[in-house]
Amino acid sequence: MTYIIVTIAYLLFLTGIIIYKSRSVKTQDDFVVAGRGVPVYLLVGTLVCTWIGSGSLFGTAGLTFRSGFSELWFSMGAWIGIIVIYFIAARIRAISKYTLTDLLETRYNKTARLLGTITIIVAYLVIAGYQFKGGGRFISILTEGSISPETGTLITCIVVIGFTALAGMVSIVSIDIFNGIIMTLAVIIAVPLAISSHGGWGEVVQTISETRPEYLSMTEGIDFTWALGVILPTLLLLLSESSIYQKFSSAKDARSAKKAVVGMLTGVVIIELLMCVLAVVGFAIYAHDPRFFLPDGSIDRTMSEEIILRIGYEQVPVYAGSLIFAAGVAIILSTGNTFLIVASTNVTRDLLQNMFGETVEKKFLLVQRICIVVLGILAYVLISQFTTILEMAFISYTMIGASIAPVLMASFFWKRVTPAGGVASILGGMAMPVINKVMESVEVSFWVFPLDTDYIAIPSVIVSIVLLVVVSLMTKPSPESKWKPFFERA
Repeated sequence: MTYIIVTIAYLLFLTGIIIYKSRSVKTQDDFVVAGRGVPVYLLVGTLVCTWIGSGSLFGTAGLTFRSGFSELWFSMGAWIGIIVIYFIAARIRAISKYTLTDLLETRYNKTARLLGTITIIVAYLVIAGYQFKGGGRFISILTEGSISPETGTLITCIVVIGFTALAGMVSIVSIDIFNGIIMTLAVIIAVPLAISSHGGWGEVVQTISETRPEYLSMTEGIDFTWALGVILPTLLLLLSESSIYQKFSSAKDARSAKKAVVGMLTGVVIIELLMCVLAVVGFAIYAHDPRFFLPDGSIDRTMSEEIILRIGYEQVPVYAGSLIFAAGVAIILSTGNTFLIVASTNVTRDLLQNMFGETVEKKFLLVQRICIVVLGILAYVLISQFTTILEMAFISYTMIGASIAPVLMASFFWKRVTPAGGVASILGGMAMPVINKVMESVEVSFWVFPLDTDYIAIPSVIVSIVLLVVVSLMTKPSPESKWKPFFERA
């Protein structure tokens, strides 16, 4: 009961903040980019919370449970991406657009913007959907099965849609400083307590050494292809993360945006390292628990994704477990809010406003709130197509990353890239994850790429980059007016 009380209390606390902040939402800038006045400390909090979502709480934890410290290759992709982002954050803020697709139109053309919009909407609906799915499991564990994961998923969907529609980006930025603190405290406190519950670090190492010794190494038992396959999705997604670019546009100024990236890198590395350690310790604790294994002895991937919440509920003192569950609320709400607001912004600005112009402009807040509701429902419908959260993460990360990351990075680092090259690259990146998934489902024998979802990013990024370079070199260079804003120092 304590866990339920703490979780509900924290949810009500966040609700109060959002209702209060919603009164300040008057304009499009307020709703979409929080009035462009977010200070560094709030920006750091919301950037960290953007990245640490259900994909981390469930998907990454599950990957750690079945691969040990090798999972850090997956997390490392994001860390590298944040470092790259550091060098362009100030320029992004200086250009001062609303969305990533605004940048694509400025550097390429309207077709690139349209294709980028479609990719972002589809991928972000999948990401929002697995926040709902994660929330369903969260509620089911919290209520000891009294509420089924399916009913919990519906409840999460309704809550996230309501939070997002009420105050938009203002609500996200306002609550994320609290969410970031809760997440960090939860994992810092939980790790030593979980280790102690198994008899200390020596016992953890001994249990793993007797069962799966390769879990204690980042390199043992894996090959280069697997490491590349798991590092690419997070790297590509981070480089093309529309919500992060939209939040840079919320910054008070270009210098603030750049400072916030340093804080984001620090927060993400600390939290992901500790979550990885927590899941490895969880494997030692549950190494002989039949709930986590299938009849043939292999790991139950769905159950393994619950490892962190199971530790919080079953292995650590109530105060620490309550903090983990409060962090779970923070993770699911913040990430769900972010991806719904970004997807709805793309629909409203890039599709509806282009088609209906001034009519949408005058009723922007109403139209976007309606879009949030509709897209939230679509995201809820989409999750029925996937079994695990990690599978949803790999496919959505790859779709958006392979489509957008190469053309976006080329905008800031390669003057020779052309609109035709950009469009071809986006098309190739969009198509390959779908084609690869189809090839896997029909079990073709002639397909040259690995079909497992863990490797889906490799063919996608190869095709995207090759098309970007070849088509750009075969077409007329862009005029200086196209590329100059992307190379000016902020």
